[in-house]
Amino acid sequence: MSPEILIVGQGLAGTLLAFELERAGVSFAIADAGHEGAASSVAAGVINPITGRRLVKSAGVDTLLPVARQAYRELEALLGVGLWRDMRVRRIFADERERRVFAEKQASGELAPFVGASDETGFWIEGAAQVDLGTLLAAAREHWRRQGRLRAERVKPAVEADRHPLVVDCSGVTLARGGAFDFVPWKFSKGELLEISVAGLAADTVLNCGHWVLPIGGDAAWVGATHEPGVLDGEPTAAGRAVLEAGARRLLDRPFRVMAH
Repeated sequence: MSPEILIVGQGLAGTLLAFELERAGVSFAIADAGHEGAASSVAAGVINPITGRRLVKSAGVDTLLPVARQAYRELEALLGVGLWRDMRVRRIFADERERRVFAEKQASGELAPFVGASDETGFWIEGAAQVDLGTLLAAAREHWRRQGRLRAERVKPAVEADRHPLVVDCSGVTLARGGAFDFVPWKFSKGELLEISVAGLAADTVLNCGHWVLPIGGDAAWVGATHEPGVLDGEPTAAGRAVLEAGARRLLDRPFRVMAH
């Protein structure tokens, strides 16, 4: 007998949905050919409570942050891997306008409880985090492979609908831009990042000013990310690399070397 639910795609959305079903005791299977080219496999996993040029709280962060922390801690215990890192963000003011916006919002208490110490160059954002998505996807895949729930193949949701009472498409951009979901007003965006080697960064600190630098262990760090609305290809570009290198130079007071793009 086929499982009650088939999840198509085991990126972040498919993985978290599958864990909710497993915890609820619902019969399910996952069809996923692998993570090559998947956005979740290269996403930085940064959770930042205050974002953007207008310095606003991330939507629902007061409610969602403790829920996310608990969920990922439970996943750590189940999978036997480390996933969640508590972080802080050193937000550097881009210009005088940003400095003025911060002063106004700090005075009003609008950004509490996530604002830490500040000075003329920037301020600290407390309560940030980073989730190791690569480790999560790999460990979850092995978990479901051992359970016999994983079908390591590419499938068509419309075909699978005849075999399961419910099919949930979590395949991301691959199927979202064609077929049954053409009616949805999707907003696609391409992002590129660099992996660099740089000495002396604080392991628990994300540097942020337009772009960001995220330490990932040893002397390695990620620099991200470009934002190209409407672009659908997944190829690194010379222009993207140049933008990210310039962003890294603004944020770092020391030399670095690009290791991957």
